[in-house]
Amino acid sequence: MKRYNPNIHHRRSIRLKGYDYSQAGLYFITLCVQDRQNIFGNIKDGKLQLNIFGEIVKQEWIKTEEIRENCSVGEFIIMPNHFHAIISIDYQLKSQEKNIGKFKSPSNTIGAIIRGFKGATTKRIKKIIRNNSLSTGELQFAPIPTRFAPTELIDLNKSIWQRNYWEHIIRNENEYNRISEYIINNPIKWQNDKLNDGDGNIVMEPQAEYNSEIWMI
Repeated sequence: MKRYNPNIHHRRSIRLKGYDYSQAGLYFITLCVQDRQNIFGNIKDGKLQLNIFGEIVKQEWIKTEEIRENCSVGEFIIMPNHFHAIISIDYQLKSQEKNIGKFKSPSNTIGAIIRGFKGATTKRIKKIIRNNSLSTGELQFAPIPTRFAPTELIDLNKSIWQRNYWEHIIRNENEYNRISEYIINNPIKWQNDKLNDGDGNIVMEPQAEYNSEIWMI
């Protein structure tokens, strides 16, 4: 996991129009499942139990580092109906590095990373459902009990994810540590999670320039 580096990760600006989301920095992101359906697993006694769909999400997120050479993933958690993660853009790709012969490397903005991740997870999960492979085929030897994968909650005509996502630029080590701790402790707080119809925790940014933004945590 990448540690906070004040030399490359300190950013004062927030989610602003015109901000370059391909530049070096640490970002905290949240994605929600369509209609907040619990499709990735369960929380039992404060512990996360992923089903096969949740495992796919985990695999595809880890692949981010393989697909994008200048990115690395930090703390992340897959909850029954949403996903929290810290991702680092370690350095900004130079324009000449983006093209090698006739091939072009994938865009490395935060938006492009999230679009690719959403598309890959949606494609794999829908393929499983369409092939009816929850009981046969590639998943019959899966270590995760596939009977807990709620296929009836997934609309094959839509992405499994809500259209938008939420992101926050991590500006300092204090924020990094607080967000990391929040991600790690997310399953323990599931009963009160506002994405689980609980009261949730709404944390306002203390700095004046952030007063208009509410953390989605």
